[in-house]
Amino acid sequence: MSRKTQTPKRRQIVVVRRPQGTPLTMEQQRVVHRCRALPQLLDPLDAELTVSTAVADVRPDEEFWAGLIDHAVSLPSRRNHALLRVLAATLTGRPREWAANAVAPARPALKVGGAWICDRSIDAGYLALICTYTFGDDEHAMVFLIDELSGGEVRTAFVTRDVTTARHRLADQGPLTPIGPEAAHWLLAKSYDRLDRNTDALVNRDVERTRLLAGRRIALAFG
Repeated sequence: MSRKTQTPKRRQIVVVRRPQGTPLTMEQQRVVHRCRALPQLLDPLDAELTVSTAVADVRPDEEFWAGLIDHAVSLPSRRNHALLRVLAATLTGRPREWAANAVAPARPALKVGGAWICDRSIDAGYLALICTYTFGDDEHAMVFLIDELSGGEVRTAFVTRDVTTARHRLADQGPLTPIGPEAAHWLLAKSYDRLDRNTDALVNRDVERTRLLAGRRIALAFG
């Protein structure tokens, strides 16, 4: 009696190719990785700071943002969606438009509040500005120190939610005088422009990590 042997059937191996999105440079990859916590961040200021800090050591230009936005659009995910929403709210100029064409900007909207100046340019060589902003009912402030001895460049910039304490500490350095938001942000725009033109300047880490926030607020103050 003959026995027929059967060759076991092997299932065909199917290679699943996951979408990779448009290619990223190494710098862009690092920025995307640094923004991995964005989907869990509910506070708009925290989300802004996360993205601004992620590009602090990059000095991104339009080409950088174009590549990052193209990648996020071509590879849908919770992180990329959150990143696009923050970029649509935070960036300025054409990059903001590119991101906003893909998704709705993150909410709530940012509003400019009051501003005060402490002028110590004559005796100490600096100006200090405190500018307030709101996301809905939540207020925060940015504090800037402008070095008059170096030609009016921004030397310090940081964000605080404790606006009252920040104003009191600034008032300890000298009289605080109210200044119109447009005038305050005009001073800031000039100071950042001088800083950008000084290629030899040693930029404070806090100035770098809050740069996107400052740029957004300067643009918003001018409408």
